[in-house]
Amino acid sequence: MLKSDFYFDLPESLIAQTPLKKRDESRLMVLDKNTGEIEHRVFKDILSLVNKGDCLVINETKVLPARLMGARKDTGTGVEILLLKRLDDSRWETLAYPGKKARPGHRIVFGGGLLEAEVEKVLDDGNRIVKFTYEGIFEEILDKLGEMPLPPYIKEKLEDKNRYQTVYAKNEGSAAAPTAGLHFTPELLSELEKKGVKIAKLTLHVGLGTFRPVKTEDINDHKMHSEFYMIDDENADIINSARANGGKIIAVGTTSTRTLESVADENGYIKAQSGWTDIFIYPGYRFKIIDALITNFHLPESTLIMLVSALAGRENVLNAYKCAVENKYRFFSFGDAMYIRG
Repeated sequence: MLKSDFYFDLPESLIAQTPLKKRDESRLMVLDKNTGEIEHRVFKDILSLVNKGDCLVINETKVLPARLMGARKDTGTGVEILLLKRLDDSRWETLAYPGKKARPGHRIVFGGGLLEAEVEKVLDDGNRIVKFTYEGIFEEILDKLGEMPLPPYIKEKLEDKNRYQTVYAKNEGSAAAPTAGLHFTPELLSELEKKGVKIAKLTLHVGLGTFRPVKTEDINDHKMHSEFYMIDDENADIINSARANGGKIIAVGTTSTRTLESVADENGYIKAQSGWTDIFIYPGYRFKIIDALITNFHLPESTLIMLVSALAGRENVLNAYKCAVENKYRFFSFGDAMYIRG
């Protein structure tokens, strides 16, 4: 299967630059994965679209303010560091821009010296291993100096950085938000629970590898970056119980999907565990546990649209995206949502 099989034409004007005032008032396209039938709804209608006994699975990861703007200590040249993966108390795998200003031995200062970093190593993929020195608590310094690592297609400044967090974000470690969850409000979640919908929680720390473009024309040659996940006994039991009782397992986002499909056995049974996954889901994949998916509208030729196509069928998805463009849905992180059911 080729990367170009997942291309669609997207006007730049449809890329959402800012979040809506109210999270749950985004538009919601409902796609039947079996028939391809499409409905146009509002996100808060999800309350009427899921049933008592169904299980929503949400990702509790929390986005780090991982973008640090600093300067070379010796020259004063500006350098941007993006935190990707914590290796130990002081060392991180990072992206650096411009890379030629962040070579081994170079020291970078942030916040007038509140935080300092030394580039230790350049990896084969161009990422940098950086060692930080500071006084106090790193997370507090990061909260003071760091900015939200918004995707490059968002040009507008984010006025409230909490709008790039889900309302249930809890476990810090993501380099990007699990954006399907941005549509939920505490009130909507409460109403779902009152209806008898089960809410199960897991964590997958989203890495930038999820959003990196597929560069190989044959998608079988694409290699996903690994991301850390964890799910505990309580939430594994909620999912297993809902499934045993005939409820649908509805993943909120591609991150929840990838975690569930990584931890489920061949019978769709889940055990508490943690680890790293580099699962790549594309058409031909046989899903072990999820029945439905809440997701946003994704980039052309991305691994995310490939995952959605694996669940709903490539032709159904491309037709739905064509319909979304024609109806001027908002795309990507701050955009509208899709509910794939069937």
